[in-house]
Amino acid sequence: MPRNRTSKPPPPGYEDIEPVIEALENELRDKVKESNVGKRNSESIWPVHQINWQRSRYVYDMYYVYNRISKKVYDYCIKNKFADALLIAKWKKAGYERLCSTYVINPANYKFGTTSICRVPMKDRGENAKTAIDPTTGCMGCASGKDAGPKNIFGNKYGQNLAAVQIAREKRMAAMEAKRLAEQERKEAAEVEHQQKMAAMAQNQEESQEDEDDGESETDDETDDEDDYGPSPAAGVWAGSKKLEAESEAIVEGEINDDGGDGDSRPNKKLRKNE
Repeated sequence: MPRNRTSKPPPPGYEDIEPVIEALENELRDKVKESNVGKRNSESIWPVHQINWQRSRYVYDMYYVYNRISKKVYDYCIKNKFADALLIAKWKKAGYERLCSTYVINPANYKFGTTSICRVPMKDRGENAKTAIDPTTGCMGCASGKDAGPKNIFGNKYGQNLAAVQIAREKRMAAMEAKRLAEQERKEAAEVEHQQKMAAMAQNQEESQEDEDDGESETDDETDDEDDYGPSPAAGVWAGSKKLEAESEAIVEGEINDDGGDGDSRPNKKLRKNE
């Protein structure tokens, strides 16, 4: 966490911007400690102006543009000089929305009582001044208006809008998370559907097995016939037609009549054997 300039703890919600503020504080500290060998005297302080602009723009956009921090957090940043209050005050005025530093609009800092070349819109510059930059801040052009200057006024990482980067990253992460949840829900739904199909198939197999068991118990088989009526007769024992049935009845009646006839009738084989 950046060093506190007061003993008062940060308000709730500061943790949303703390990582960026801390990273910029560390970056500024490292740039100040860097060697100036091979650099112009004015060029060595470019990172100071540029990081101050980026950090102030981040706090400004998070509060005024994206409404992601509270007034208490914003005031805390201003009070602890995590954001440049004078620069932000200029951004609120028309024509100064992209101002790189209050230094470049102070006539006392330039010859003839003018402002920096970076305040001149690109369309109003001569051909030789198109690529001119401010020697103190390294700004390539911070004038307001359409095509007044490059979108990245420093042409490096310090000219990036970190608030927009953070919001875009959060949206991308939210979209990825939503996609992941949707895919997870789809897989879970497919798994539930598969389990339901398997359960339905198992239930159908059980019902089919029960129907087969019921059919076998209701149908007469050979074992039941033998238990109830004895063994089945051989083929041809029973009369196959009415004519055969009538002939068999006539034979039975004839045997009865023979038994009731004269006494000299021929005895049967059993009686003859006894005699």
